[in-house]
Amino acid sequence: MRTSTKATLGSKTKSGIIGLSAILLAGTAVPALAQEVEGSGITISGNAALTSDYRFRGLSFSDGDIAVQGGIDVAHESGFYIGTWASSIEDSPTFGHTELDLYGGWSGDVTDGLTLDVGLLYYVYPNGEGGAAGPSDYFEPYASVSTTLGPVELTTGIAYAWSQASLGDNDNVYIYTGVSGGIPNTPISLNANIGINDGSLGNPVGVLGDDNYIDWTLGADWAITENLTASVAYTDTDAPSVNNFTDSAVVFTLGVSF
Repeated sequence: MRTSTKATLGSKTKSGIIGLSAILLAGTAVPALAQEVEGSGITISGNAALTSDYRFRGLSFSDGDIAVQGGIDVAHESGFYIGTWASSIEDSPTFGHTELDLYGGWSGDVTDGLTLDVGLLYYVYPNGEGGAAGPSDYFEPYASVSTTLGPVELTTGIAYAWSQASLGDNDNVYIYTGVSGGIPNTPISLNANIGINDGSLGNPVGVLGDDNYIDWTLGADWAITENLTASVAYTDTDAPSVNNFTDSAVVFTLGVSF
């Protein structure tokens, strides 16, 4: 079953973006239980989660507080899909209190054992006022390739946001690699992710003297039931430590799929 695109971008999860697909990472998304629309070749799936801290690419978007998240994906048997994902964030005049991600793309096997996922993600802050910095919404194309090596799944990807007004008329690139695998005969799986961000989306960190930074995540998921998953993840960056922003954190998430 397909995992939320947001999750894969951010080592969320934004996922990445989002930030895409980090494997995911704070805000870890759980596999969705796809519901098939009879005779249409279309499946619809959804997910919802409560997380102790919305971390995207190592940075806290909720100021270290609890965040409520959820998303819906619609996929066709041809490999094309569209989806939306949202999260509560730390309230501010520029971004408001909600992040809404809209995305679409294609995912499928390009050769035996190698899966390609390409698409475009649009980050929207519907409650934000923009402020002196200008608009806050932006677009980010993404691409990733995944393969399985024995019991381990490996994903490598890139998300590139071209120069846009909301990014200070600069571009941004995020490159990541993630691995995941289940522990045999247990409902537990382990995952790890490392990413490099370079560009305008690192500006909040740049204020502290860094133009780019590296983030990493180590996590474990426990499948309590078929559609209920509990996750714990340790996340950190090499940026100067700012409490509830760039500092290390242990994030707990309870997610449900439907």
